[in-house]
Amino acid sequence: MNAAKLIGGLAAAVASVALALPAMAQTVAITGGRVLTGSSVIENGTVVIQNGRIASVGTGPAPSGARVIDATGKIVTPGFVAVDSGLGGTEVSSVGGTNDLSNQSNTLSAAFDVSYGLDPWSFVIPVARLGGLTRAIVVPNHPGSSGGHVHEHDTAGAGEGGYHDPGLFAGQAAVVHLAQGTDILVQPRVAMVAPFGEAGAGVAGGARGAEFVLFKETMAEVRLYARNRQAYERAGLRDLMLSRADLEALVPVAEGRMPLIVTVHRAADILQVLRLAEEENIRVILDGAEEGWLVADRIAAAGVPVLVNATANLPGDFETRAAHLGNAAALDAAGVTIAIKGNEGGVHRAREARYNAGNAVANGLPHDAAIAALTVDPARIFGMQGRFGALTPGAEADVVVWSGDPLEPLSQPEAVFIAGAEQPLTSRGLLLRDRYRDGGEGARPPAYVR
Repeated sequence: MNAAKLIGGLAAAVASVALALPAMAQTVAITGGRVLTGSSVIENGTVVIQNGRIASVGTGPAPSGARVIDATGKIVTPGFVAVDSGLGGTEVSSVGGTNDLSNQSNTLSAAFDVSYGLDPWSFVIPVARLGGLTRAIVVPNHPGSSGGHVHEHDTAGAGEGGYHDPGLFAGQAAVVHLAQGTDILVQPRVAMVAPFGEAGAGVAGGARGAEFVLFKETMAEVRLYARNRQAYERAGLRDLMLSRADLEALVPVAEGRMPLIVTVHRAADILQVLRLAEEENIRVILDGAEEGWLVADRIAAAGVPVLVNATANLPGDFETRAAHLGNAAALDAAGVTIAIKGNEGGVHRAREARYNAGNAVANGLPHDAAIAALTVDPARIFGMQGRFGALTPGAEADVVVWSGDPLEPLSQPEAVFIAGAEQPLTSRGLLLRDRYRDGGEGARPPAYVR
C-alpha cells in the first residue's frame, strides 16, 4: 500500500468516527408510538435519547431541536436481549476454527472465559439486530447445552492427571452489545456455566449421584483454597482436583457472588439442583427446565430464574417427557422470573426469540410478560437492571421502533438504536441479495458484461 492510499484510508476512518460522534450526541425524539417500556405501556408516547442514554419517557412533545422519528401507529420497545447465546463467539458451528465457545482442555474448565474470543465483525450479529436484538449473554458450549454441536466423544470422563475432561464446569459467560464497532464486550465473567442432568452425569462418570457429590467436593476445595491461598502458593496445601485458574474462577460462585447457569431439564433434576443450591448457599439460574411447569411453585419459592425455550414441546428423550408449550406461562403464573431464548444456541437463529415469545403468548403467557422476558427480565437475571433492557431514564438507549407487534413474525424493525447510536438495517445476506438482484458492482465477472 502506498503512502497516498494509506493516508486516504486513515482520513476516511477519521471521517467515519467524526460522523458517528455527532450522531451519538444528537438528541432524538421518538414520538407518537405505543411504547412498551418493559414494565408498562404508554400510548402515544415520546422517548427521548440524548448522549447515548434514555433522557425521558412519557407523553410530552419532542424537545426543541431534536431529530424527530414519527412512530405513529408503530410499537417502540427496548432492544431485546438474547440469552444462552453464541453471538460473536462462533461463525459456522461445523467449522472448528470459527467456534470459540467450546473448550475441551482437561486442565482448564471453570476459568475458560468466552470474552477473549469475541468477534465484533461476525456476520451473524447484523442478522440478529434485524430481529430487534441489541444485547446478548454469550455462554460457553458444553455437553447438553442448547448451543448443541457438542458430540459424545467430547464428553469423556476423567482426563490425565485427575482433571475432568472437558470438566464439570464449561466456563464463564459474558455480556455483549450488538452495535457496529470494534469492541462488543460489555462485561465479562457474569456467570459460570455447568451441565447437570444426563449431560452432567456423563461428564462426572455416568451417574447423577456422582455429579452432585463431585460438585459438593469441588465447592469444598474451592472454599479451602480461598481460605489458604498463601499456603497453596508455597505448596503447603494438599493437592486439589482443579488448577489454580479454575479454583480462582470458582471462588465467586462458592461465595454466592457469581450465579451458576445450570442446564437441567427433567423435574426431578430441577428439585435436586434447588436442594444443592440451598445446601451450598450458591445462586443458580436454570437453563432449559422443560419440565419446570411440574415444579414451578418450588422454583418460585427458591427465587430461581429460568432461561426457557418456549417452543420446546417434544419428548426427545427421558429428560423431557413432560415438555409442553405451556411451560413459560406456567412458570410465569407461579411467579418465576423467566427469559425467553432463541433457537439452536442463539446464533444463526437468535432473532427467533421473539417468535418463541409469540408462541408462549399463544399458549397462555401474558403479552406484557413476554415482552419483559425479552428485555427487562434478562437484564435483571444477569445483574444489568437499570443499565439496559428497559426504557427508563438513565438507561443506555437500546431502542427499537417496530412496524407492528414485535411478537408477530411479519413485524419488522424500522429503526434500531444501541446505546444511542442508530444501527444500519442490513446484513451480509441482504447485501448479497441486492448485489445480484440489482446487478451492482461485481455482480457478474467482467467477461459477462462486455
